Amino acid sequence: MRYITLPLAVALGLAVVAAQTPPPQPPQQPPDIATTINGASGMPPRLAVPAFLALTGDPDTVAAAKVVTDVLWDDLNYENEFRFVARDIYSTIPAARAIDDVPFDRWLQVDADEVVAGSVQKSGTGFLIKYRVFDVTSHRALISMEYSGSSNARRYAHTISDEMFQKLRNLRGVARTKLAFTSNRDGERLAGTIQDRTVKEIYISDYDGQSQQRVTVGRTLNAFPAWSPDGRSLAYVSWRRGQPNIFVSHIYDGTLDELTKNAAENYLPAWSPDGTRIAFSSTRDGNSEIYVANRDGSNVRRLTNNPAIDTTPTWSPNGNEIAFVSDRSGSPQIYIMSSDGLGAVQRITAESWADKPTWSSAPFNEIAFESRTGTRLDIKILDVATRQIKQLTFSEGSNESPAFSPNGRHLAFMSDRTGKFQIWTMTRDGRNLRQITRTGTNTLPAWSN
Repeated sequence: MRYITLPLAVALGLAVVAAQTPPPQPPQQPPDIATTINGASGMPPRLAVPAFLALTGDPDTVAAAKVVTDVLWDDLNYENEFRFVARDIYSTIPAARAIDDVPFDRWLQVDADEVVAGSVQKSGTGFLIKYRVFDVTSHRALISMEYSGSSNARRYAHTISDEMFQKLRNLRGVARTKLAFTSNRDGERLAGTIQDRTVKEIYISDYDGQSQQRVTVGRTLNAFPAWSPDGRSLAYVSWRRGQPNIFVSHIYDGTLDELTKNAAENYLPAWSPDGTRIAFSSTRDGNSEIYVANRDGSNVRRLTNNPAIDTTPTWSPNGNEIAFVSDRSGSPQIYIMSSDGLGAVQRITAESWADKPTWSSAPFNEIAFESRTGTRLDIKILDVATRQIKQLTFSEGSNESPAFSPNGRHLAFMSDRTGKFQIWTMTRDGRNLRQITRTGTNTLPAWSN
């Protein structure tokens, strides 16, 4: 059936995981109370983000200051939570010589509500980053922080962005989150097979597609990555032993666990919100059903029991329910059941074809899924409470396999609108479309916490 075999055909991919070390964490300052700062008349504040000062004139510091400024600007733009003073105005404002040397009167003249002032200087093998966010009218520092210990300028910018969203807009940003996806970009071929097939490996990147890294090196088929809630592990499906089985890569520890070890087909892992369990599809009892196991593979329990094909589980934000796909009504549709498998199963879609559900985080109670529209697939969102459905893409190629961002405000998905399948992101209402990957064919995105 296509809703089972299409993802397998599109995205198959194994892995000994390359050990990686997370970027050094900047020292934390005492937390401030989060609040929402608004501009005039309740509008979002108008923000100015002038260039960070390079306090030492060496090329590395100058380059780092530019990276921090540019990446921070992009990160802050992503959530549409601020209005911005146009950057072509900045050249008319006197340049600061220190982060406390802010020409507040000039920023007030161009209707800035808040201004970011920052500096970069060498510190050992890394940088010392300082920044302030000032209220232009009162000259009061709303945020005052400094970090050191890393040479990763992009990571500093992502940290500043997420901190500003949390403290000024009471919003969880996504700048430090990661995407995972399946890719054939390396051009390697499977050895020892009758058919000449391309190796598929798991890759990760920053939320904006930067810093793309290969994390599996098994020269086989790997697919369906799923991030653990703590963002440190990836469950995925590998064909390294012939049949698809589920592995868990602990990326930053460089270790690999084998969750399933039988001759059945085991695929489509989904982590529980607390990270203690993984739901998945398996044919171990002869038919495709939904199972759940502890994160180490123990205590496997079957949740569905139907002669139809049941697959593609996704957890509700509170972990009490699981949505899944079944063709028990004649065509693939989305159903909801209790996460313990007890009680009634409820059908929630009436599409011609519905697959790959993904449940958003709180406060949104939505399920995004792919739906057949004509001859192609498009992304739709279902409000679980009202059952209302909104279509987000409209046959610009085939649009499949949606994955919510951790804050529920964005979706990653795969689309072949430019020829080959690539990873794209958009807002939960279908705006701000961005292409994330461009090399090779890239499919089946997952978004970390």
